[in-house]
Amino acid sequence: MTKLLNIQSSMFQAGGQTSQLAAKYIESWKTNNPDGELIQRDLVAEPVPHLSLERFQAFTTPAEQRTADQQAIVDFSDKLIEEITSADVLVLGVPMYNFTIPSTLHTYFDHIARAGVTFRYTANGPEGLLKNKKAIVFVARGGYHGDDHAQSAFLRQFLGFVGITNVELVYTEGLATGEEAKEKAVVAANKRIAELA
Repeated sequence: MTKLLNIQSSMFQAGGQTSQLAAKYIESWKTNNPDGELIQRDLVAEPVPHLSLERFQAFTTPAEQRTADQQAIVDFSDKLIEEITSADVLVLGVPMYNFTIPSTLHTYFDHIARAGVTFRYTANGPEGLLKNKKAIVFVARGGYHGDDHAQSAFLRQFLGFVGITNVELVYTEGLATGEEAKEKAVVAANKRIAELA
């Protein structure tokens, strides 16, 4: 059975452009995978705590030495990792906020990147352990930045770091430049969704 994990980070939640595009893709995915399982994670409705020294130390403390509070922190992270580990397809809604990804998504990534769990260091460099997955990332931007941008590079770099190298970025750009540009961008994104589905 195929499993899809949908991760949303728009402050507008279901009303956000990336959320709406992801929903359209998921609708097609459900049609093609009637027995598939959908997991939804809304990082605005249920924000992940920022990484703190306390949380980092909980991750790096051996299991047998953790306090009850540290174990609770690790259990929370483990739940997030179990969701992403069990998924075959990841669908991320990622608006651009101040030239980068939303802080809610970054804190989620901070809890996903765990040495020895989702990646490991080897003599040949880091190796991602979340393999054999596809990620479709819907990116919405007010201006025009294209694929050669730090936000795009970071998304590919992080996902690749944990082993997810099959990454498709679908852009909707120029949303703040006028209704005509917005409509054109949304039409192009929907066309790409149809091709991916």
